[in-house]
Amino acid sequence: MEVQTTLPSMQLKAVNSTSITEQAVVESKPDITAKYERKPFIEANTNEVSLSHLKQDCIIPVFSKDNEKTIAHQEFIEIAQHCASKVFPHHQLSLPEVRISHQIKGRIPSAIHKPVKELLDHEKTIYYERMAFMIQIPSITEHINGNDIALTLGGVRAYNQENLYSKKSFEKFNFFVGFQNLVCCNMCVSSDGYAGELKVDGIENLQNKLFKILQKYNAEKHLQTMRQLGDYGLSEHQFAQLIGKARLYNYLPKKERSNIPELLLNDGQVSTVAKDYYQDESFCRNDDGDINLWKVYNLFTQANKSSYIDTFLDRNVNAFNFSKSLVKALNGNENYHWFLS
Repeated sequence: MEVQTTLPSMQLKAVNSTSITEQAVVESKPDITAKYERKPFIEANTNEVSLSHLKQDCIIPVFSKDNEKTIAHQEFIEIAQHCASKVFPHHQLSLPEVRISHQIKGRIPSAIHKPVKELLDHEKTIYYERMAFMIQIPSITEHINGNDIALTLGGVRAYNQENLYSKKSFEKFNFFVGFQNLVCCNMCVSSDGYAGELKVDGIENLQNKLFKILQKYNAEKHLQTMRQLGDYGLSEHQFAQLIGKARLYNYLPKKERSNIPELLLNDGQVSTVAKDYYQDESFCRNDDGDINLWKVYNLFTQANKSSYIDTFLDRNVNAFNFSKSLVKALNGNENYHWFLS
C-alpha cells in the first residue's frame, strides 16, 4: 500500500504530547530499504557504536562544580525513540545508527599508578565528546527524482559545546526530522525540520521539545521542494562558475558576502563536489555536461559527510537552502545570481 506522504495530512498536528490526529496516520508500504547497500550517514573521523555500548561501557560526564550529571548520549537517543514511536504509532522504527568521535579516556582510582600497557579493561573509563545518531522509519518512503528516500530523524550531541567546568546549566542538543536518500544514505534536512540549538534544563524539557519538532514538521513542503530541484539544471559552464565562486566565497569582503546566499562547505568539500561531478555513479553530469539541481544538492550532502559531527547538521541544512537559492538564481533573482555569473 502506498504511503500518502504527498498529502497535506503529513503535516503533523498535535492534540497533546502523547497523541496526534487521525489525519496524521499514514498507511504502510513494504520496506524497500533492504535492497540498498548500507553506508554511513556521516564519515569524517567517526566510528559506529551500538546503543548498548553507550549504556554499558561509557561513563556519564558531570558538571564539575556541583557534580550534577549531564543528559547522557543514550538518554537523548532513547527520548527520540520514545517521541517518534508516539508520533508514528503505526510504524516500526529502525535500530538507531550511532556514530561517535573524540573519545575521552580515564581510569578508575585503584589503577592510578599502573602503566598504560598494564591497564585492564575494567580499569579504563571512556566517554565520547561528540555523538550523532539517526533512526529511519522504513515504511514511510517516497520516490524523488529517480531516488527512493525514507523518513528519518536523529540528532547530535557535542559536549565540547558545554561548559562542564561550571555548575549545571542549560544543555544543548541538535535534532532533525527529514529524509534519507537510500541510494547514497545522504541526509536531506530542511530548516523546517531542524533545531540547531535546543537548550533544555532536563529530560522532560528535552522530550517536549522533540515532540513539537516532530509534530510541526511539514513533510509535504519538504518533498515538494526536493522535487522542484529536479526541474532545474546547470550547464557545464554554469557548474564551473559555481565551483570557482564557491572557492572565492570565504574571501569576499563582509559587506559583499552579506548580500548573497551563505555557503558553509569548506574548500576540501568543494573539491569533492567538483570531483564527483565527473565520477559519482549516481549524481554525476549527463553526457552533455549538464547536471540538475537534485544531483548538485546530493553532491553537496555527499561532500558534507566529511564534516565533524558538531558541524554536520548545520552544513546539511545549508546545502538544502543553498540549492534552493540556485533555483532563484536560475529564475532571474539578482540577489542569488552571484555564484552563477
